[in-house]
Amino acid sequence: MIKKEEVLAKLPDLDGSLSPEQRVQVLASMQVRNFRKNELIYGEGDIPSHLLCLLSGKVKIYKDGVGGRSQIVRVVNAVEYFGYRAAFSDENYVTAAAAFEPSVIASIPIGLIRQLIMRNPQLAWFFVQRLAIALGKSDARTVNLTQKHIRGRLAESILFLKESYGMEDDGKTLSACLSREDMANLSNMTTSNAIRHLCAFAQEKLIALDGRRIKILDESALQRISRMG
Repeated sequence: MIKKEEVLAKLPDLDGSLSPEQRVQVLASMQVRNFRKNELIYGEGDIPSHLLCLLSGKVKIYKDGVGGRSQIVRVVNAVEYFGYRAAFSDENYVTAAAAFEPSVIASIPIGLIRQLIMRNPQLAWFFVQRLAIALGKSDARTVNLTQKHIRGRLAESILFLKESYGMEDDGKTLSACLSREDMANLSNMTTSNAIRHLCAFAQEKLIALDGRRIKILDESALQRISRMG
């Protein structure tokens, strides 16, 4: 199990703004927990109580839709904060979060974070920036998922995963291994459509498929398909 002091060392924006007394408070109240693959982190409608930070692994933020289909609205990468927008706005969660793969998450009571923000303009500005960046990305994703055709949405999702999670050592294979259902939920389409168009991309030599692994063979072509929508 990772030590709490090591966790703070991974969060320089938080650790560097704390006084010695505040640092002791954070360490005393922090919890670190392991989540299994597909394990729920929080559910839609739950009351937010902690600031969450993904230390390792991958997390999806999603919303259940009509007919049992889910829509992945955002992905979280290490080291990234999440789950605090609802707490800052005094709302229940309007989304749910689950682990894409085994993940380690640190949590700090939101009441303590609020106290620190009230005393620390630098920390407050950090979270304002994080929220502004997240809002911009959310707006862009909304446009992409509602205005592009299926091929454009799927190409955009593959490039989105590359940007979010990076590549394996070969520089071509996505680090994120999503199920076909998750790829469909990320691209706002049915699972059968995701499977069909992934196979079409593979036949066109744009990507190569090895189980859940996706290797990008022609990134410029994917970018062109994404732009054309």
